[in-house]
Amino acid sequence: MTPLVETFGFGYTTATIGKSLLVQADCFEWLKQLPPESIDAVVTDPPYGVKEYEVAEIERMLVGGTGIWRIPPSFDGNERAPLPRFTALKEDERQTLRRYFADLGRILLPALKPGAHVFIACNAFLSQLVFHSFMEAGFEFRTEIIRLVQTLRGGDRPKLGEQEYPDVCSLPRGGYEPWGLLRKPLPKGMTVRECLRTYGTGGLRRRPDGNPFFDVIPSERTPRRERDIAEHPSLKPQSLMRQLVHASLPLGRGVIVDPFMGAGTTIAAAEALGYESIGVERYKPYFEVAKQAIPALIALKSNGKTSVLVADSQIDMLA
Repeated sequence: MTPLVETFGFGYTTATIGKSLLVQADCFEWLKQLPPESIDAVVTDPPYGVKEYEVAEIERMLVGGTGIWRIPPSFDGNERAPLPRFTALKEDERQTLRRYFADLGRILLPALKPGAHVFIACNAFLSQLVFHSFMEAGFEFRTEIIRLVQTLRGGDRPKLGEQEYPDVCSLPRGGYEPWGLLRKPLPKGMTVRECLRTYGTGGLRRRPDGNPFFDVIPSERTPRRERDIAEHPSLKPQSLMRQLVHASLPLGRGVIVDPFMGAGTTIAAAEALGYESIGVERYKPYFEVAKQAIPALIALKSNGKTSVLVADSQIDMLA
């Protein structure tokens, strides 16, 4: 039994890949069992609307059925992936969402070391609500990291009014994805330097070329070669995830957790960089996908579209 399994397995179904531990569990139940101040960072892409990742909704989406997931029409000959109906959330569902992330933050906070950062993906519809919920739980909001990526979201003509209002779009075409950067507060009176010395946390790791980590990241849509490896509706590209994961451990050591592992993109990025990580996934089919996908994602090299500006000799480390 590996040290990570001994410390963080808690009797759940687990798998190990390199330095990383995969756990099939409800993340709320798992997080409640963590020793205090045992996690160095969190990098995660949670269920934006919560509701769309209930097991019943996932299964409807996989078979092309109705529900909160909509199957949009093809666009310029390209088949469009299922999208959650974020704008379909009613006020009581938004309040459920707020409580969900506030509760997640409160459970997560004690397990993080002081100064540990949380990178959390969101979308323009709900980012204010999600990030504020984490602030309610006691986190400091540091900034938004903007992933510049052209998507097929938005830009549509009014539903049933396409012919009547051909020059109108109901929303702008999406061109970015916001990631919240939040931090567990440092102990009162402690500086970042002292936090780094005591806990190994408090700051962000600079890029391999010595430049700071930036809050705007030009990105790509997840390449087909990665989507062929891991079938998941919100798969993030390794060219993005390796940059976020790299920045999350300021001294290049510690344990990163993804409580919503999905197909394992965070874990693959951590393994590619030599970091220890733990991925938690409730839905068993995605847990099984992650076990198979992570080794293949680890092996990926740069495809020439990496967005981090590093020396040529270092580019493969992050992409």
